[in-house]
Amino acid sequence: MQSAGGPQSPFGTLSTGERPTMSLSGISLEDLARFMSARAARSDTGQRLHRHIAQDVDDDDEDDDYMTVEDDDDDEDDNYFSRSSRQWFPPVTEPQEEGVELLKSGDFGRIGVKTRSRNNHLNTAKSVLNRAAHPTRPLNREDLHSNLVPNTHGTTVATYDANVYTAQFSDDASFYYTCAQDFKLHIFDMRAPPTNSTATVTSLRRSRHDSLVTKMPVRKVIQGHPGRWTITDANLSPDNERMIYSSITPTIYMTSTAPDGNVGAIPIPFADPVSRPYNSFGESFGIWSCRFSADGNEVIAGGSGKIFVYDLLANKRTVKIAAHDDDVNSCCWADTGSGNVLVSASDDTFIKVWDRRSLGASKKPSGVLVGHTEGLTYVSAKGDGRYIISNGKDQALRLWDLRKMCSSADFEAVEGYHYGINNFDYRDPRYPRPKYKAHPKDCSVMTYRGHSVLRTLIRCHFSPAETTGSQYIYSGSADGKIHIWSLDGRVVQVLDRSKTLPASYSPSGPEPSSSNRVHSNNCVRDVSWHSQEPVILSAGWEHGRGGTVIARHEYKGLSKMPGALEDWVEKKRLNETVDSPSDHRRSRRIEALRERQHVPGAFHDDGDEGIDF
Repeated sequence: MQSAGGPQSPFGTLSTGERPTMSLSGISLEDLARFMSARAARSDTGQRLHRHIAQDVDDDDEDDDYMTVEDDDDDEDDNYFSRSSRQWFPPVTEPQEEGVELLKSGDFGRIGVKTRSRNNHLNTAKSVLNRAAHPTRPLNREDLHSNLVPNTHGTTVATYDANVYTAQFSDDASFYYTCAQDFKLHIFDMRAPPTNSTATVTSLRRSRHDSLVTKMPVRKVIQGHPGRWTITDANLSPDNERMIYSSITPTIYMTSTAPDGNVGAIPIPFADPVSRPYNSFGESFGIWSCRFSADGNEVIAGGSGKIFVYDLLANKRTVKIAAHDDDVNSCCWADTGSGNVLVSASDDTFIKVWDRRSLGASKKPSGVLVGHTEGLTYVSAKGDGRYIISNGKDQALRLWDLRKMCSSADFEAVEGYHYGINNFDYRDPRYPRPKYKAHPKDCSVMTYRGHSVLRTLIRCHFSPAETTGSQYIYSGSADGKIHIWSLDGRVVQVLDRSKTLPASYSPSGPEPSSSNRVHSNNCVRDVSWHSQEPVILSAGWEHGRGGTVIARHEYKGLSKMPGALEDWVEKKRLNETVDSPSDHRRSRRIEALRERQHVPGAFHDDGDEGIDF
C-alpha cells in the first residue's frame, strides 16, 4: 500500500523528486540497531567476496567449484561466522552416479545382496530359513549383515574423566582399546561377558582403574610414557599382542597387551642419532599418527611434515621423507599385502601416496590426491591398495581411488595456491561460508557431507569388509552425532549421542521413549564398527562435566524400537491407498507388490531368492 506522497518505506515516506530521508518516528532502538547491523553485514560480505588469494588455474573447473553469494539462499544479513550446526551444502537425497558405480563394481562386497536390498527384496530371516531348502548354497555372512546398520542412539558402557583420543576394536573385535589425555591406555576383553553389578563397577573404579567406570571387562591398564599434551594415537598389532602409541614426541612406544605381561614400554626412536655425545638434544618434532604393518614387523609414523617407517626386526628406521609443508595428522598403509605403498595426510590440504620401491630414485610422491580445501584430520584405507577415505576441516569426507591420482607435475602446478578460508581455525565451533566447494583440481571419486569436523581431529572409517563389504562409510562429528553414509552418497543413519541412554539400561534391551534419555552435549572424536556384529562403539567428549562417555550402538528391529511397528503398518497402509478412481493401473501394480511386502526381519516365502554372487 502506498501513500499519496510516494512509495512507503518502513522508516518513513519518500516524497517524489526529493532526496530520500528517514523518519525515526515510531521506530524502536531495537529496530534501528537491526537495520544498521544488516547494512554493515551487507557491506562486509561485499568486501569479502572480492578478497581472493587464489589465482585462476582452470576457469572451467573453477566455475563448478566456486561458491558465489547467489549460490547461498541465506539472507544477506547473516553473520559470516555461522552457527556450528549450519550446513553450507544441500543434503544428498538421491543416489549419486559415481557411488552407484562403486557399489556395482564388485570392489565393495557381493553385488546380488545389494541389488535385492535396493529393490526391498532382502529378508534376513528368510535367508536363514531358506538355507535348509538349499543346503548346497553357502550362507555368506554379508547376506545376513549387509543391511543391518546400527540404528540406536546408544547406551553408556563406560565413562572416563579424561578425553579419549583413540577408541577402536581390534581387527577380530576380540579387544577394544582406548588412549586418553592422561597418558593411560585401557584394553577391554570383548569376548568376556559384561559386568552387570554396579557394586563391582564401583569397586573397579576405586581400587584399580582410577576414574574409569565401566561394565566392559578390563583386560589391562597401561600407564603410558609421558609426552606432550596427550596420547594422540594408538594401534594394536595384527596378533593383538602388542600396542604402539604416539604423544607428539620423536619417539613412539610399544607395550605388551598380555594381562599378566610387563606394563613397561619399548621406545621406537624416529629422530636422527645424535652425532655428538655432549649434544643430548637432537631433533625436536612430534609424531601424531602411527600404524603397524599387516605382518606386524614394521611401523609407519607421521608428524611434523615428515613420515617414517621403522623396521622392528632390524631395529632401525628405514624410511624418512620430508613429505609435507605442514603437520602430518594421519598416515596409513594403502594395502594389507605388500606394505610398499604409504599414505600421508597433512594440514597442507593434500594426501600424498608414496611407493617405497621408487624412493631411492626420487623423493617425490607417486601421486597426490587433491580435493580438500582445508587441512586433513584423518585418512583410512580400505586395505585393497585402491580406495582410501579422508576427513577434512573443510567439513567434507572424500573417497579416493589411487588409480586416479594427480601426477607430481600436475600437483606442482597448483601447489602454491590456497583455496581455503583465510585464518580459519578448526578448533573454533563455527565453520565460515567457504568460497570453494572443492579444490579446482579435485580428483576424489565421492564427497560425503553433513558432519562437523571441528574442535579436534575427527576420524572416519570404512564399515567392516567381512559383514558389509565396506559399502558404508562412517564418521564421528563435533555436533555429537555419528554419521553413516552409503557409498552412493546418501545418509543411512545419524546416531545422536545427546540421546544416549544411561548405564542403567541394557544395550540390547528394548529402546525406551525419548523422555527417559539423558540429554548431553558431546563431541564424537572416534567411532568403531564391530567386525562380526552390527554394533558400533563411540567415544564422545562431554562438554559439560568433561571427560569421555563410551556408548554402544546396536541394530534393533521393530520389536525393540518404540512405535516402530505401528509406524511401519501405517506407512504400508498409506502406500496402498489409491487417491482417485483413475489410478487403476497403479492399483494393480500395488496389488502385485502386496504379495512381496512383509515386516522387515520376518519370514515370508515368495520363492527362490535367486543366485547371489
